[in-house]
Amino acid sequence: MTGPKPRPEIFSVHSYVGGESKLPGVNRVIKLSSNEGAFGPPPSAIAALAEAGKHMHRYPDGGMTALRNAIGKTHGLAPAQIVCGNGSDEILQLLIQAYGGPGTELIMSAHGFSIYEIAGKLAGCRIRKAPEKKLTTDVDAILALLTPATRMVFIANPNNPTGTMISDAELQRLRANLPPDVLLVIDAAYAEYVENYDGGIGLVDTGDNTVMTRTFSKIYGLGGARLGWGYAPLPIVDVLNRLRGPFNVSTAAAAAGMAALADPNWVTEGRAHNTRARTKLAAQLTAAGLKIHPSEANFLLVEYQTPERAVAADQYLRSRGVIVRNVKSYGLPNCLRITIGTHDECDLIAESLSAFQKLAEPALADG
Repeated sequence: MTGPKPRPEIFSVHSYVGGESKLPGVNRVIKLSSNEGAFGPPPSAIAALAEAGKHMHRYPDGGMTALRNAIGKTHGLAPAQIVCGNGSDEILQLLIQAYGGPGTELIMSAHGFSIYEIAGKLAGCRIRKAPEKKLTTDVDAILALLTPATRMVFIANPNNPTGTMISDAELQRLRANLPPDVLLVIDAAYAEYVENYDGGIGLVDTGDNTVMTRTFSKIYGLGGARLGWGYAPLPIVDVLNRLRGPFNVSTAAAAAGMAALADPNWVTEGRAHNTRARTKLAAQLTAAGLKIHPSEANFLLVEYQTPERAVAADQYLRSRGVIVRNVKSYGLPNCLRITIGTHDECDLIAESLSAFQKLAEPALADG
């Protein structure tokens, strides 16, 4: 190469690949690969998005004042401690840019969300992965990895792609044993699916080194709008506001988000459906002889005995127009991650994977 040369860190990562949404030759695809909301966006958000389109020639409010006020009202938070972003991914990346860099270390769990590793490497951080217990974050394993170079610890709770989570007590124990200059980031993208869980708000309120991030992409069904937010101590908010783009959230996304927040039953009903459908699907797949890992999120992790069986099951679903997520890239080649969709979609998954099991010889039964 004789032209401009990028930093070598750029070539240390593979680009993030989202869940597939199309199958060649298939007109009606059931997409259960990206943990999107089962029922799409609230009708009120769709209407707000259309109304906002009338004003798209105007720049958005760079401070997202109305949106931050709405988030603060919904969750009982000070709007001044809220930063909005182009999805919660942007907030996570800004934090890594601000507090990472060459010579620093970022700790995450072994099967944590891949964006932490991608963004960390791009910033020049060394990524250290803590072993898990039964696919669950292990606080002691994280603490054992601490060195003077550690600057950040990232925890997805519930975790993607495993669906597991640790208790508030364990999160508090982790934070209590971190040096005060180490940033603890709690990625609570799936918090709304868990009853009586604040996503880490209490930890942010009682310390100086904790940030919580949230998203509108899951239970609110606004993945295509790209809208997320973070809640942090004021000094960290100041840093994020210096880093982010001046108009990083669109007027349309903000309008849809505020309308979604104003729907009083959307989260409650979505969580109730998810709990019922997830419990039923887990029981059906277990009865079919499959190993299902416990999940607190809007997906299930199905484990097969071999990577080949996982691939074969994936291909069988595709033959029926259903796309799920092979999580080989997360170090789980034996597993498929299946989003909880509507009741009809979950029933199709149960019927299809049960049929696939019956095609296997008894010696290859999974469990």
